[in-house]
Amino acid sequence: MNNENTVRMTTLLAGLFAVCSGLAIGNLYWAQPLLVQITNGFGLSAGNGGLLITATQIGYATGILLILPLGDFVRRKRLIAIVMSLSVITLVSCAVAPSFAILSLSLFSMGIVTISGQIILPLAGDLSKPDERGHIVGIVSSGITTGILFSRFVSGIVAGFWGWRSVYLMAAVLNLIMALVMIYVLPELPRKNKLDSYKDLLLSVFTTFRRHTTLPRILLHSGLIFGLVFNIFWTSLTFLLSGEPFNYTTFQIGLVSLAGLAAAAFGLGIGKLQDKGLGVPALGAFVLISILTMICGFMFSDSIVMIVIIAAVISIAVQGVSVLTQARLFALSNEERSRLNTVFVVNNFLFGAVGSALASFLWSAGGWSYVMGCAILISVAAFLVWLSSKNSFEKFDSLN
Repeated sequence: MNNENTVRMTTLLAGLFAVCSGLAIGNLYWAQPLLVQITNGFGLSAGNGGLLITATQIGYATGILLILPLGDFVRRKRLIAIVMSLSVITLVSCAVAPSFAILSLSLFSMGIVTISGQIILPLAGDLSKPDERGHIVGIVSSGITTGILFSRFVSGIVAGFWGWRSVYLMAAVLNLIMALVMIYVLPELPRKNKLDSYKDLLLSVFTTFRRHTTLPRILLHSGLIFGLVFNIFWTSLTFLLSGEPFNYTTFQIGLVSLAGLAAAAFGLGIGKLQDKGLGVPALGAFVLISILTMICGFMFSDSIVMIVIIAAVISIAVQGVSVLTQARLFALSNEERSRLNTVFVVNNFLFGAVGSALASFLWSAGGWSYVMGCAILISVAAFLVWLSSKNSFEKFDSLN
């Protein structure tokens, strides 16, 4: 049996991890461009479509909290194979769902098990050398970003030709192929820890804050920029582009969202900053870029060229914060990476939910100017958190 320390993490393997993670996270976003088509197909009003997204998100949060921590205790090849196989089954269930209620239940179930990407990410950190971990995490994280963007884009195109059910059939086939590839490629890795009880496992997720004093500040950076600013911007951008003076269609808005792929490209190299000992100043720089970008967003709301540039730059800044905070997170402990990633993902999920709700409220209250004004204030708050965290982060780096 291969030992974890003898498995060599290569850029090619990291790329495969990125594809697998991107496909897994993409399963959560197939439905977003399809809501009107789905509700019309079941003879319901478009407003019911939001229930599908809610069911998926609740399922995903449940899976992250209840399954992901097992990555620190069970054989991860087996765990990944199980959740990916179940993902295929739930995607087929979505494709053949005879009613809206069964589709909602299928999406909820799919959300629970489509967490292989979040199991793979800490695994990539485990297999990486300490001086390459940031780079590897950046590659896999870029796959997740790409998966989110491409799933939304491809979903609308496929559904336009063959209907929304074909999207889930296509996703099931892709996930089945990827599951077979991962089962073949992943080495048999021994369990990292002995599991006394599942209850103790879940409790240990919440006690990570007591064991790692820098964890709250790491989570706050990610929550403010990735959770709030990112979701506020992209949610409100849909409102902006669908109205005057743009009046864009869903397809045109999807094309604008591809500007976010710049983040995926830059993400490949962002992690190297952490490996070179530049993670602390780079994190501050990306937060500062977020402030400047949101100021530009406030000033240039009627130019599509500027909006595309702003969308690309803020995506790069958010990706930079995400990669650097996650690389720092994985440096906290070799034995708790799955549990730490659980805390990280749940933190982003909660902040993201608040960000999406806040975007709708701000848009109704005052439109784009209110949205950008709030995003600026949140970015400034994140910069103040960075200033207060700078010394403790640098001290931690000097000890590692």
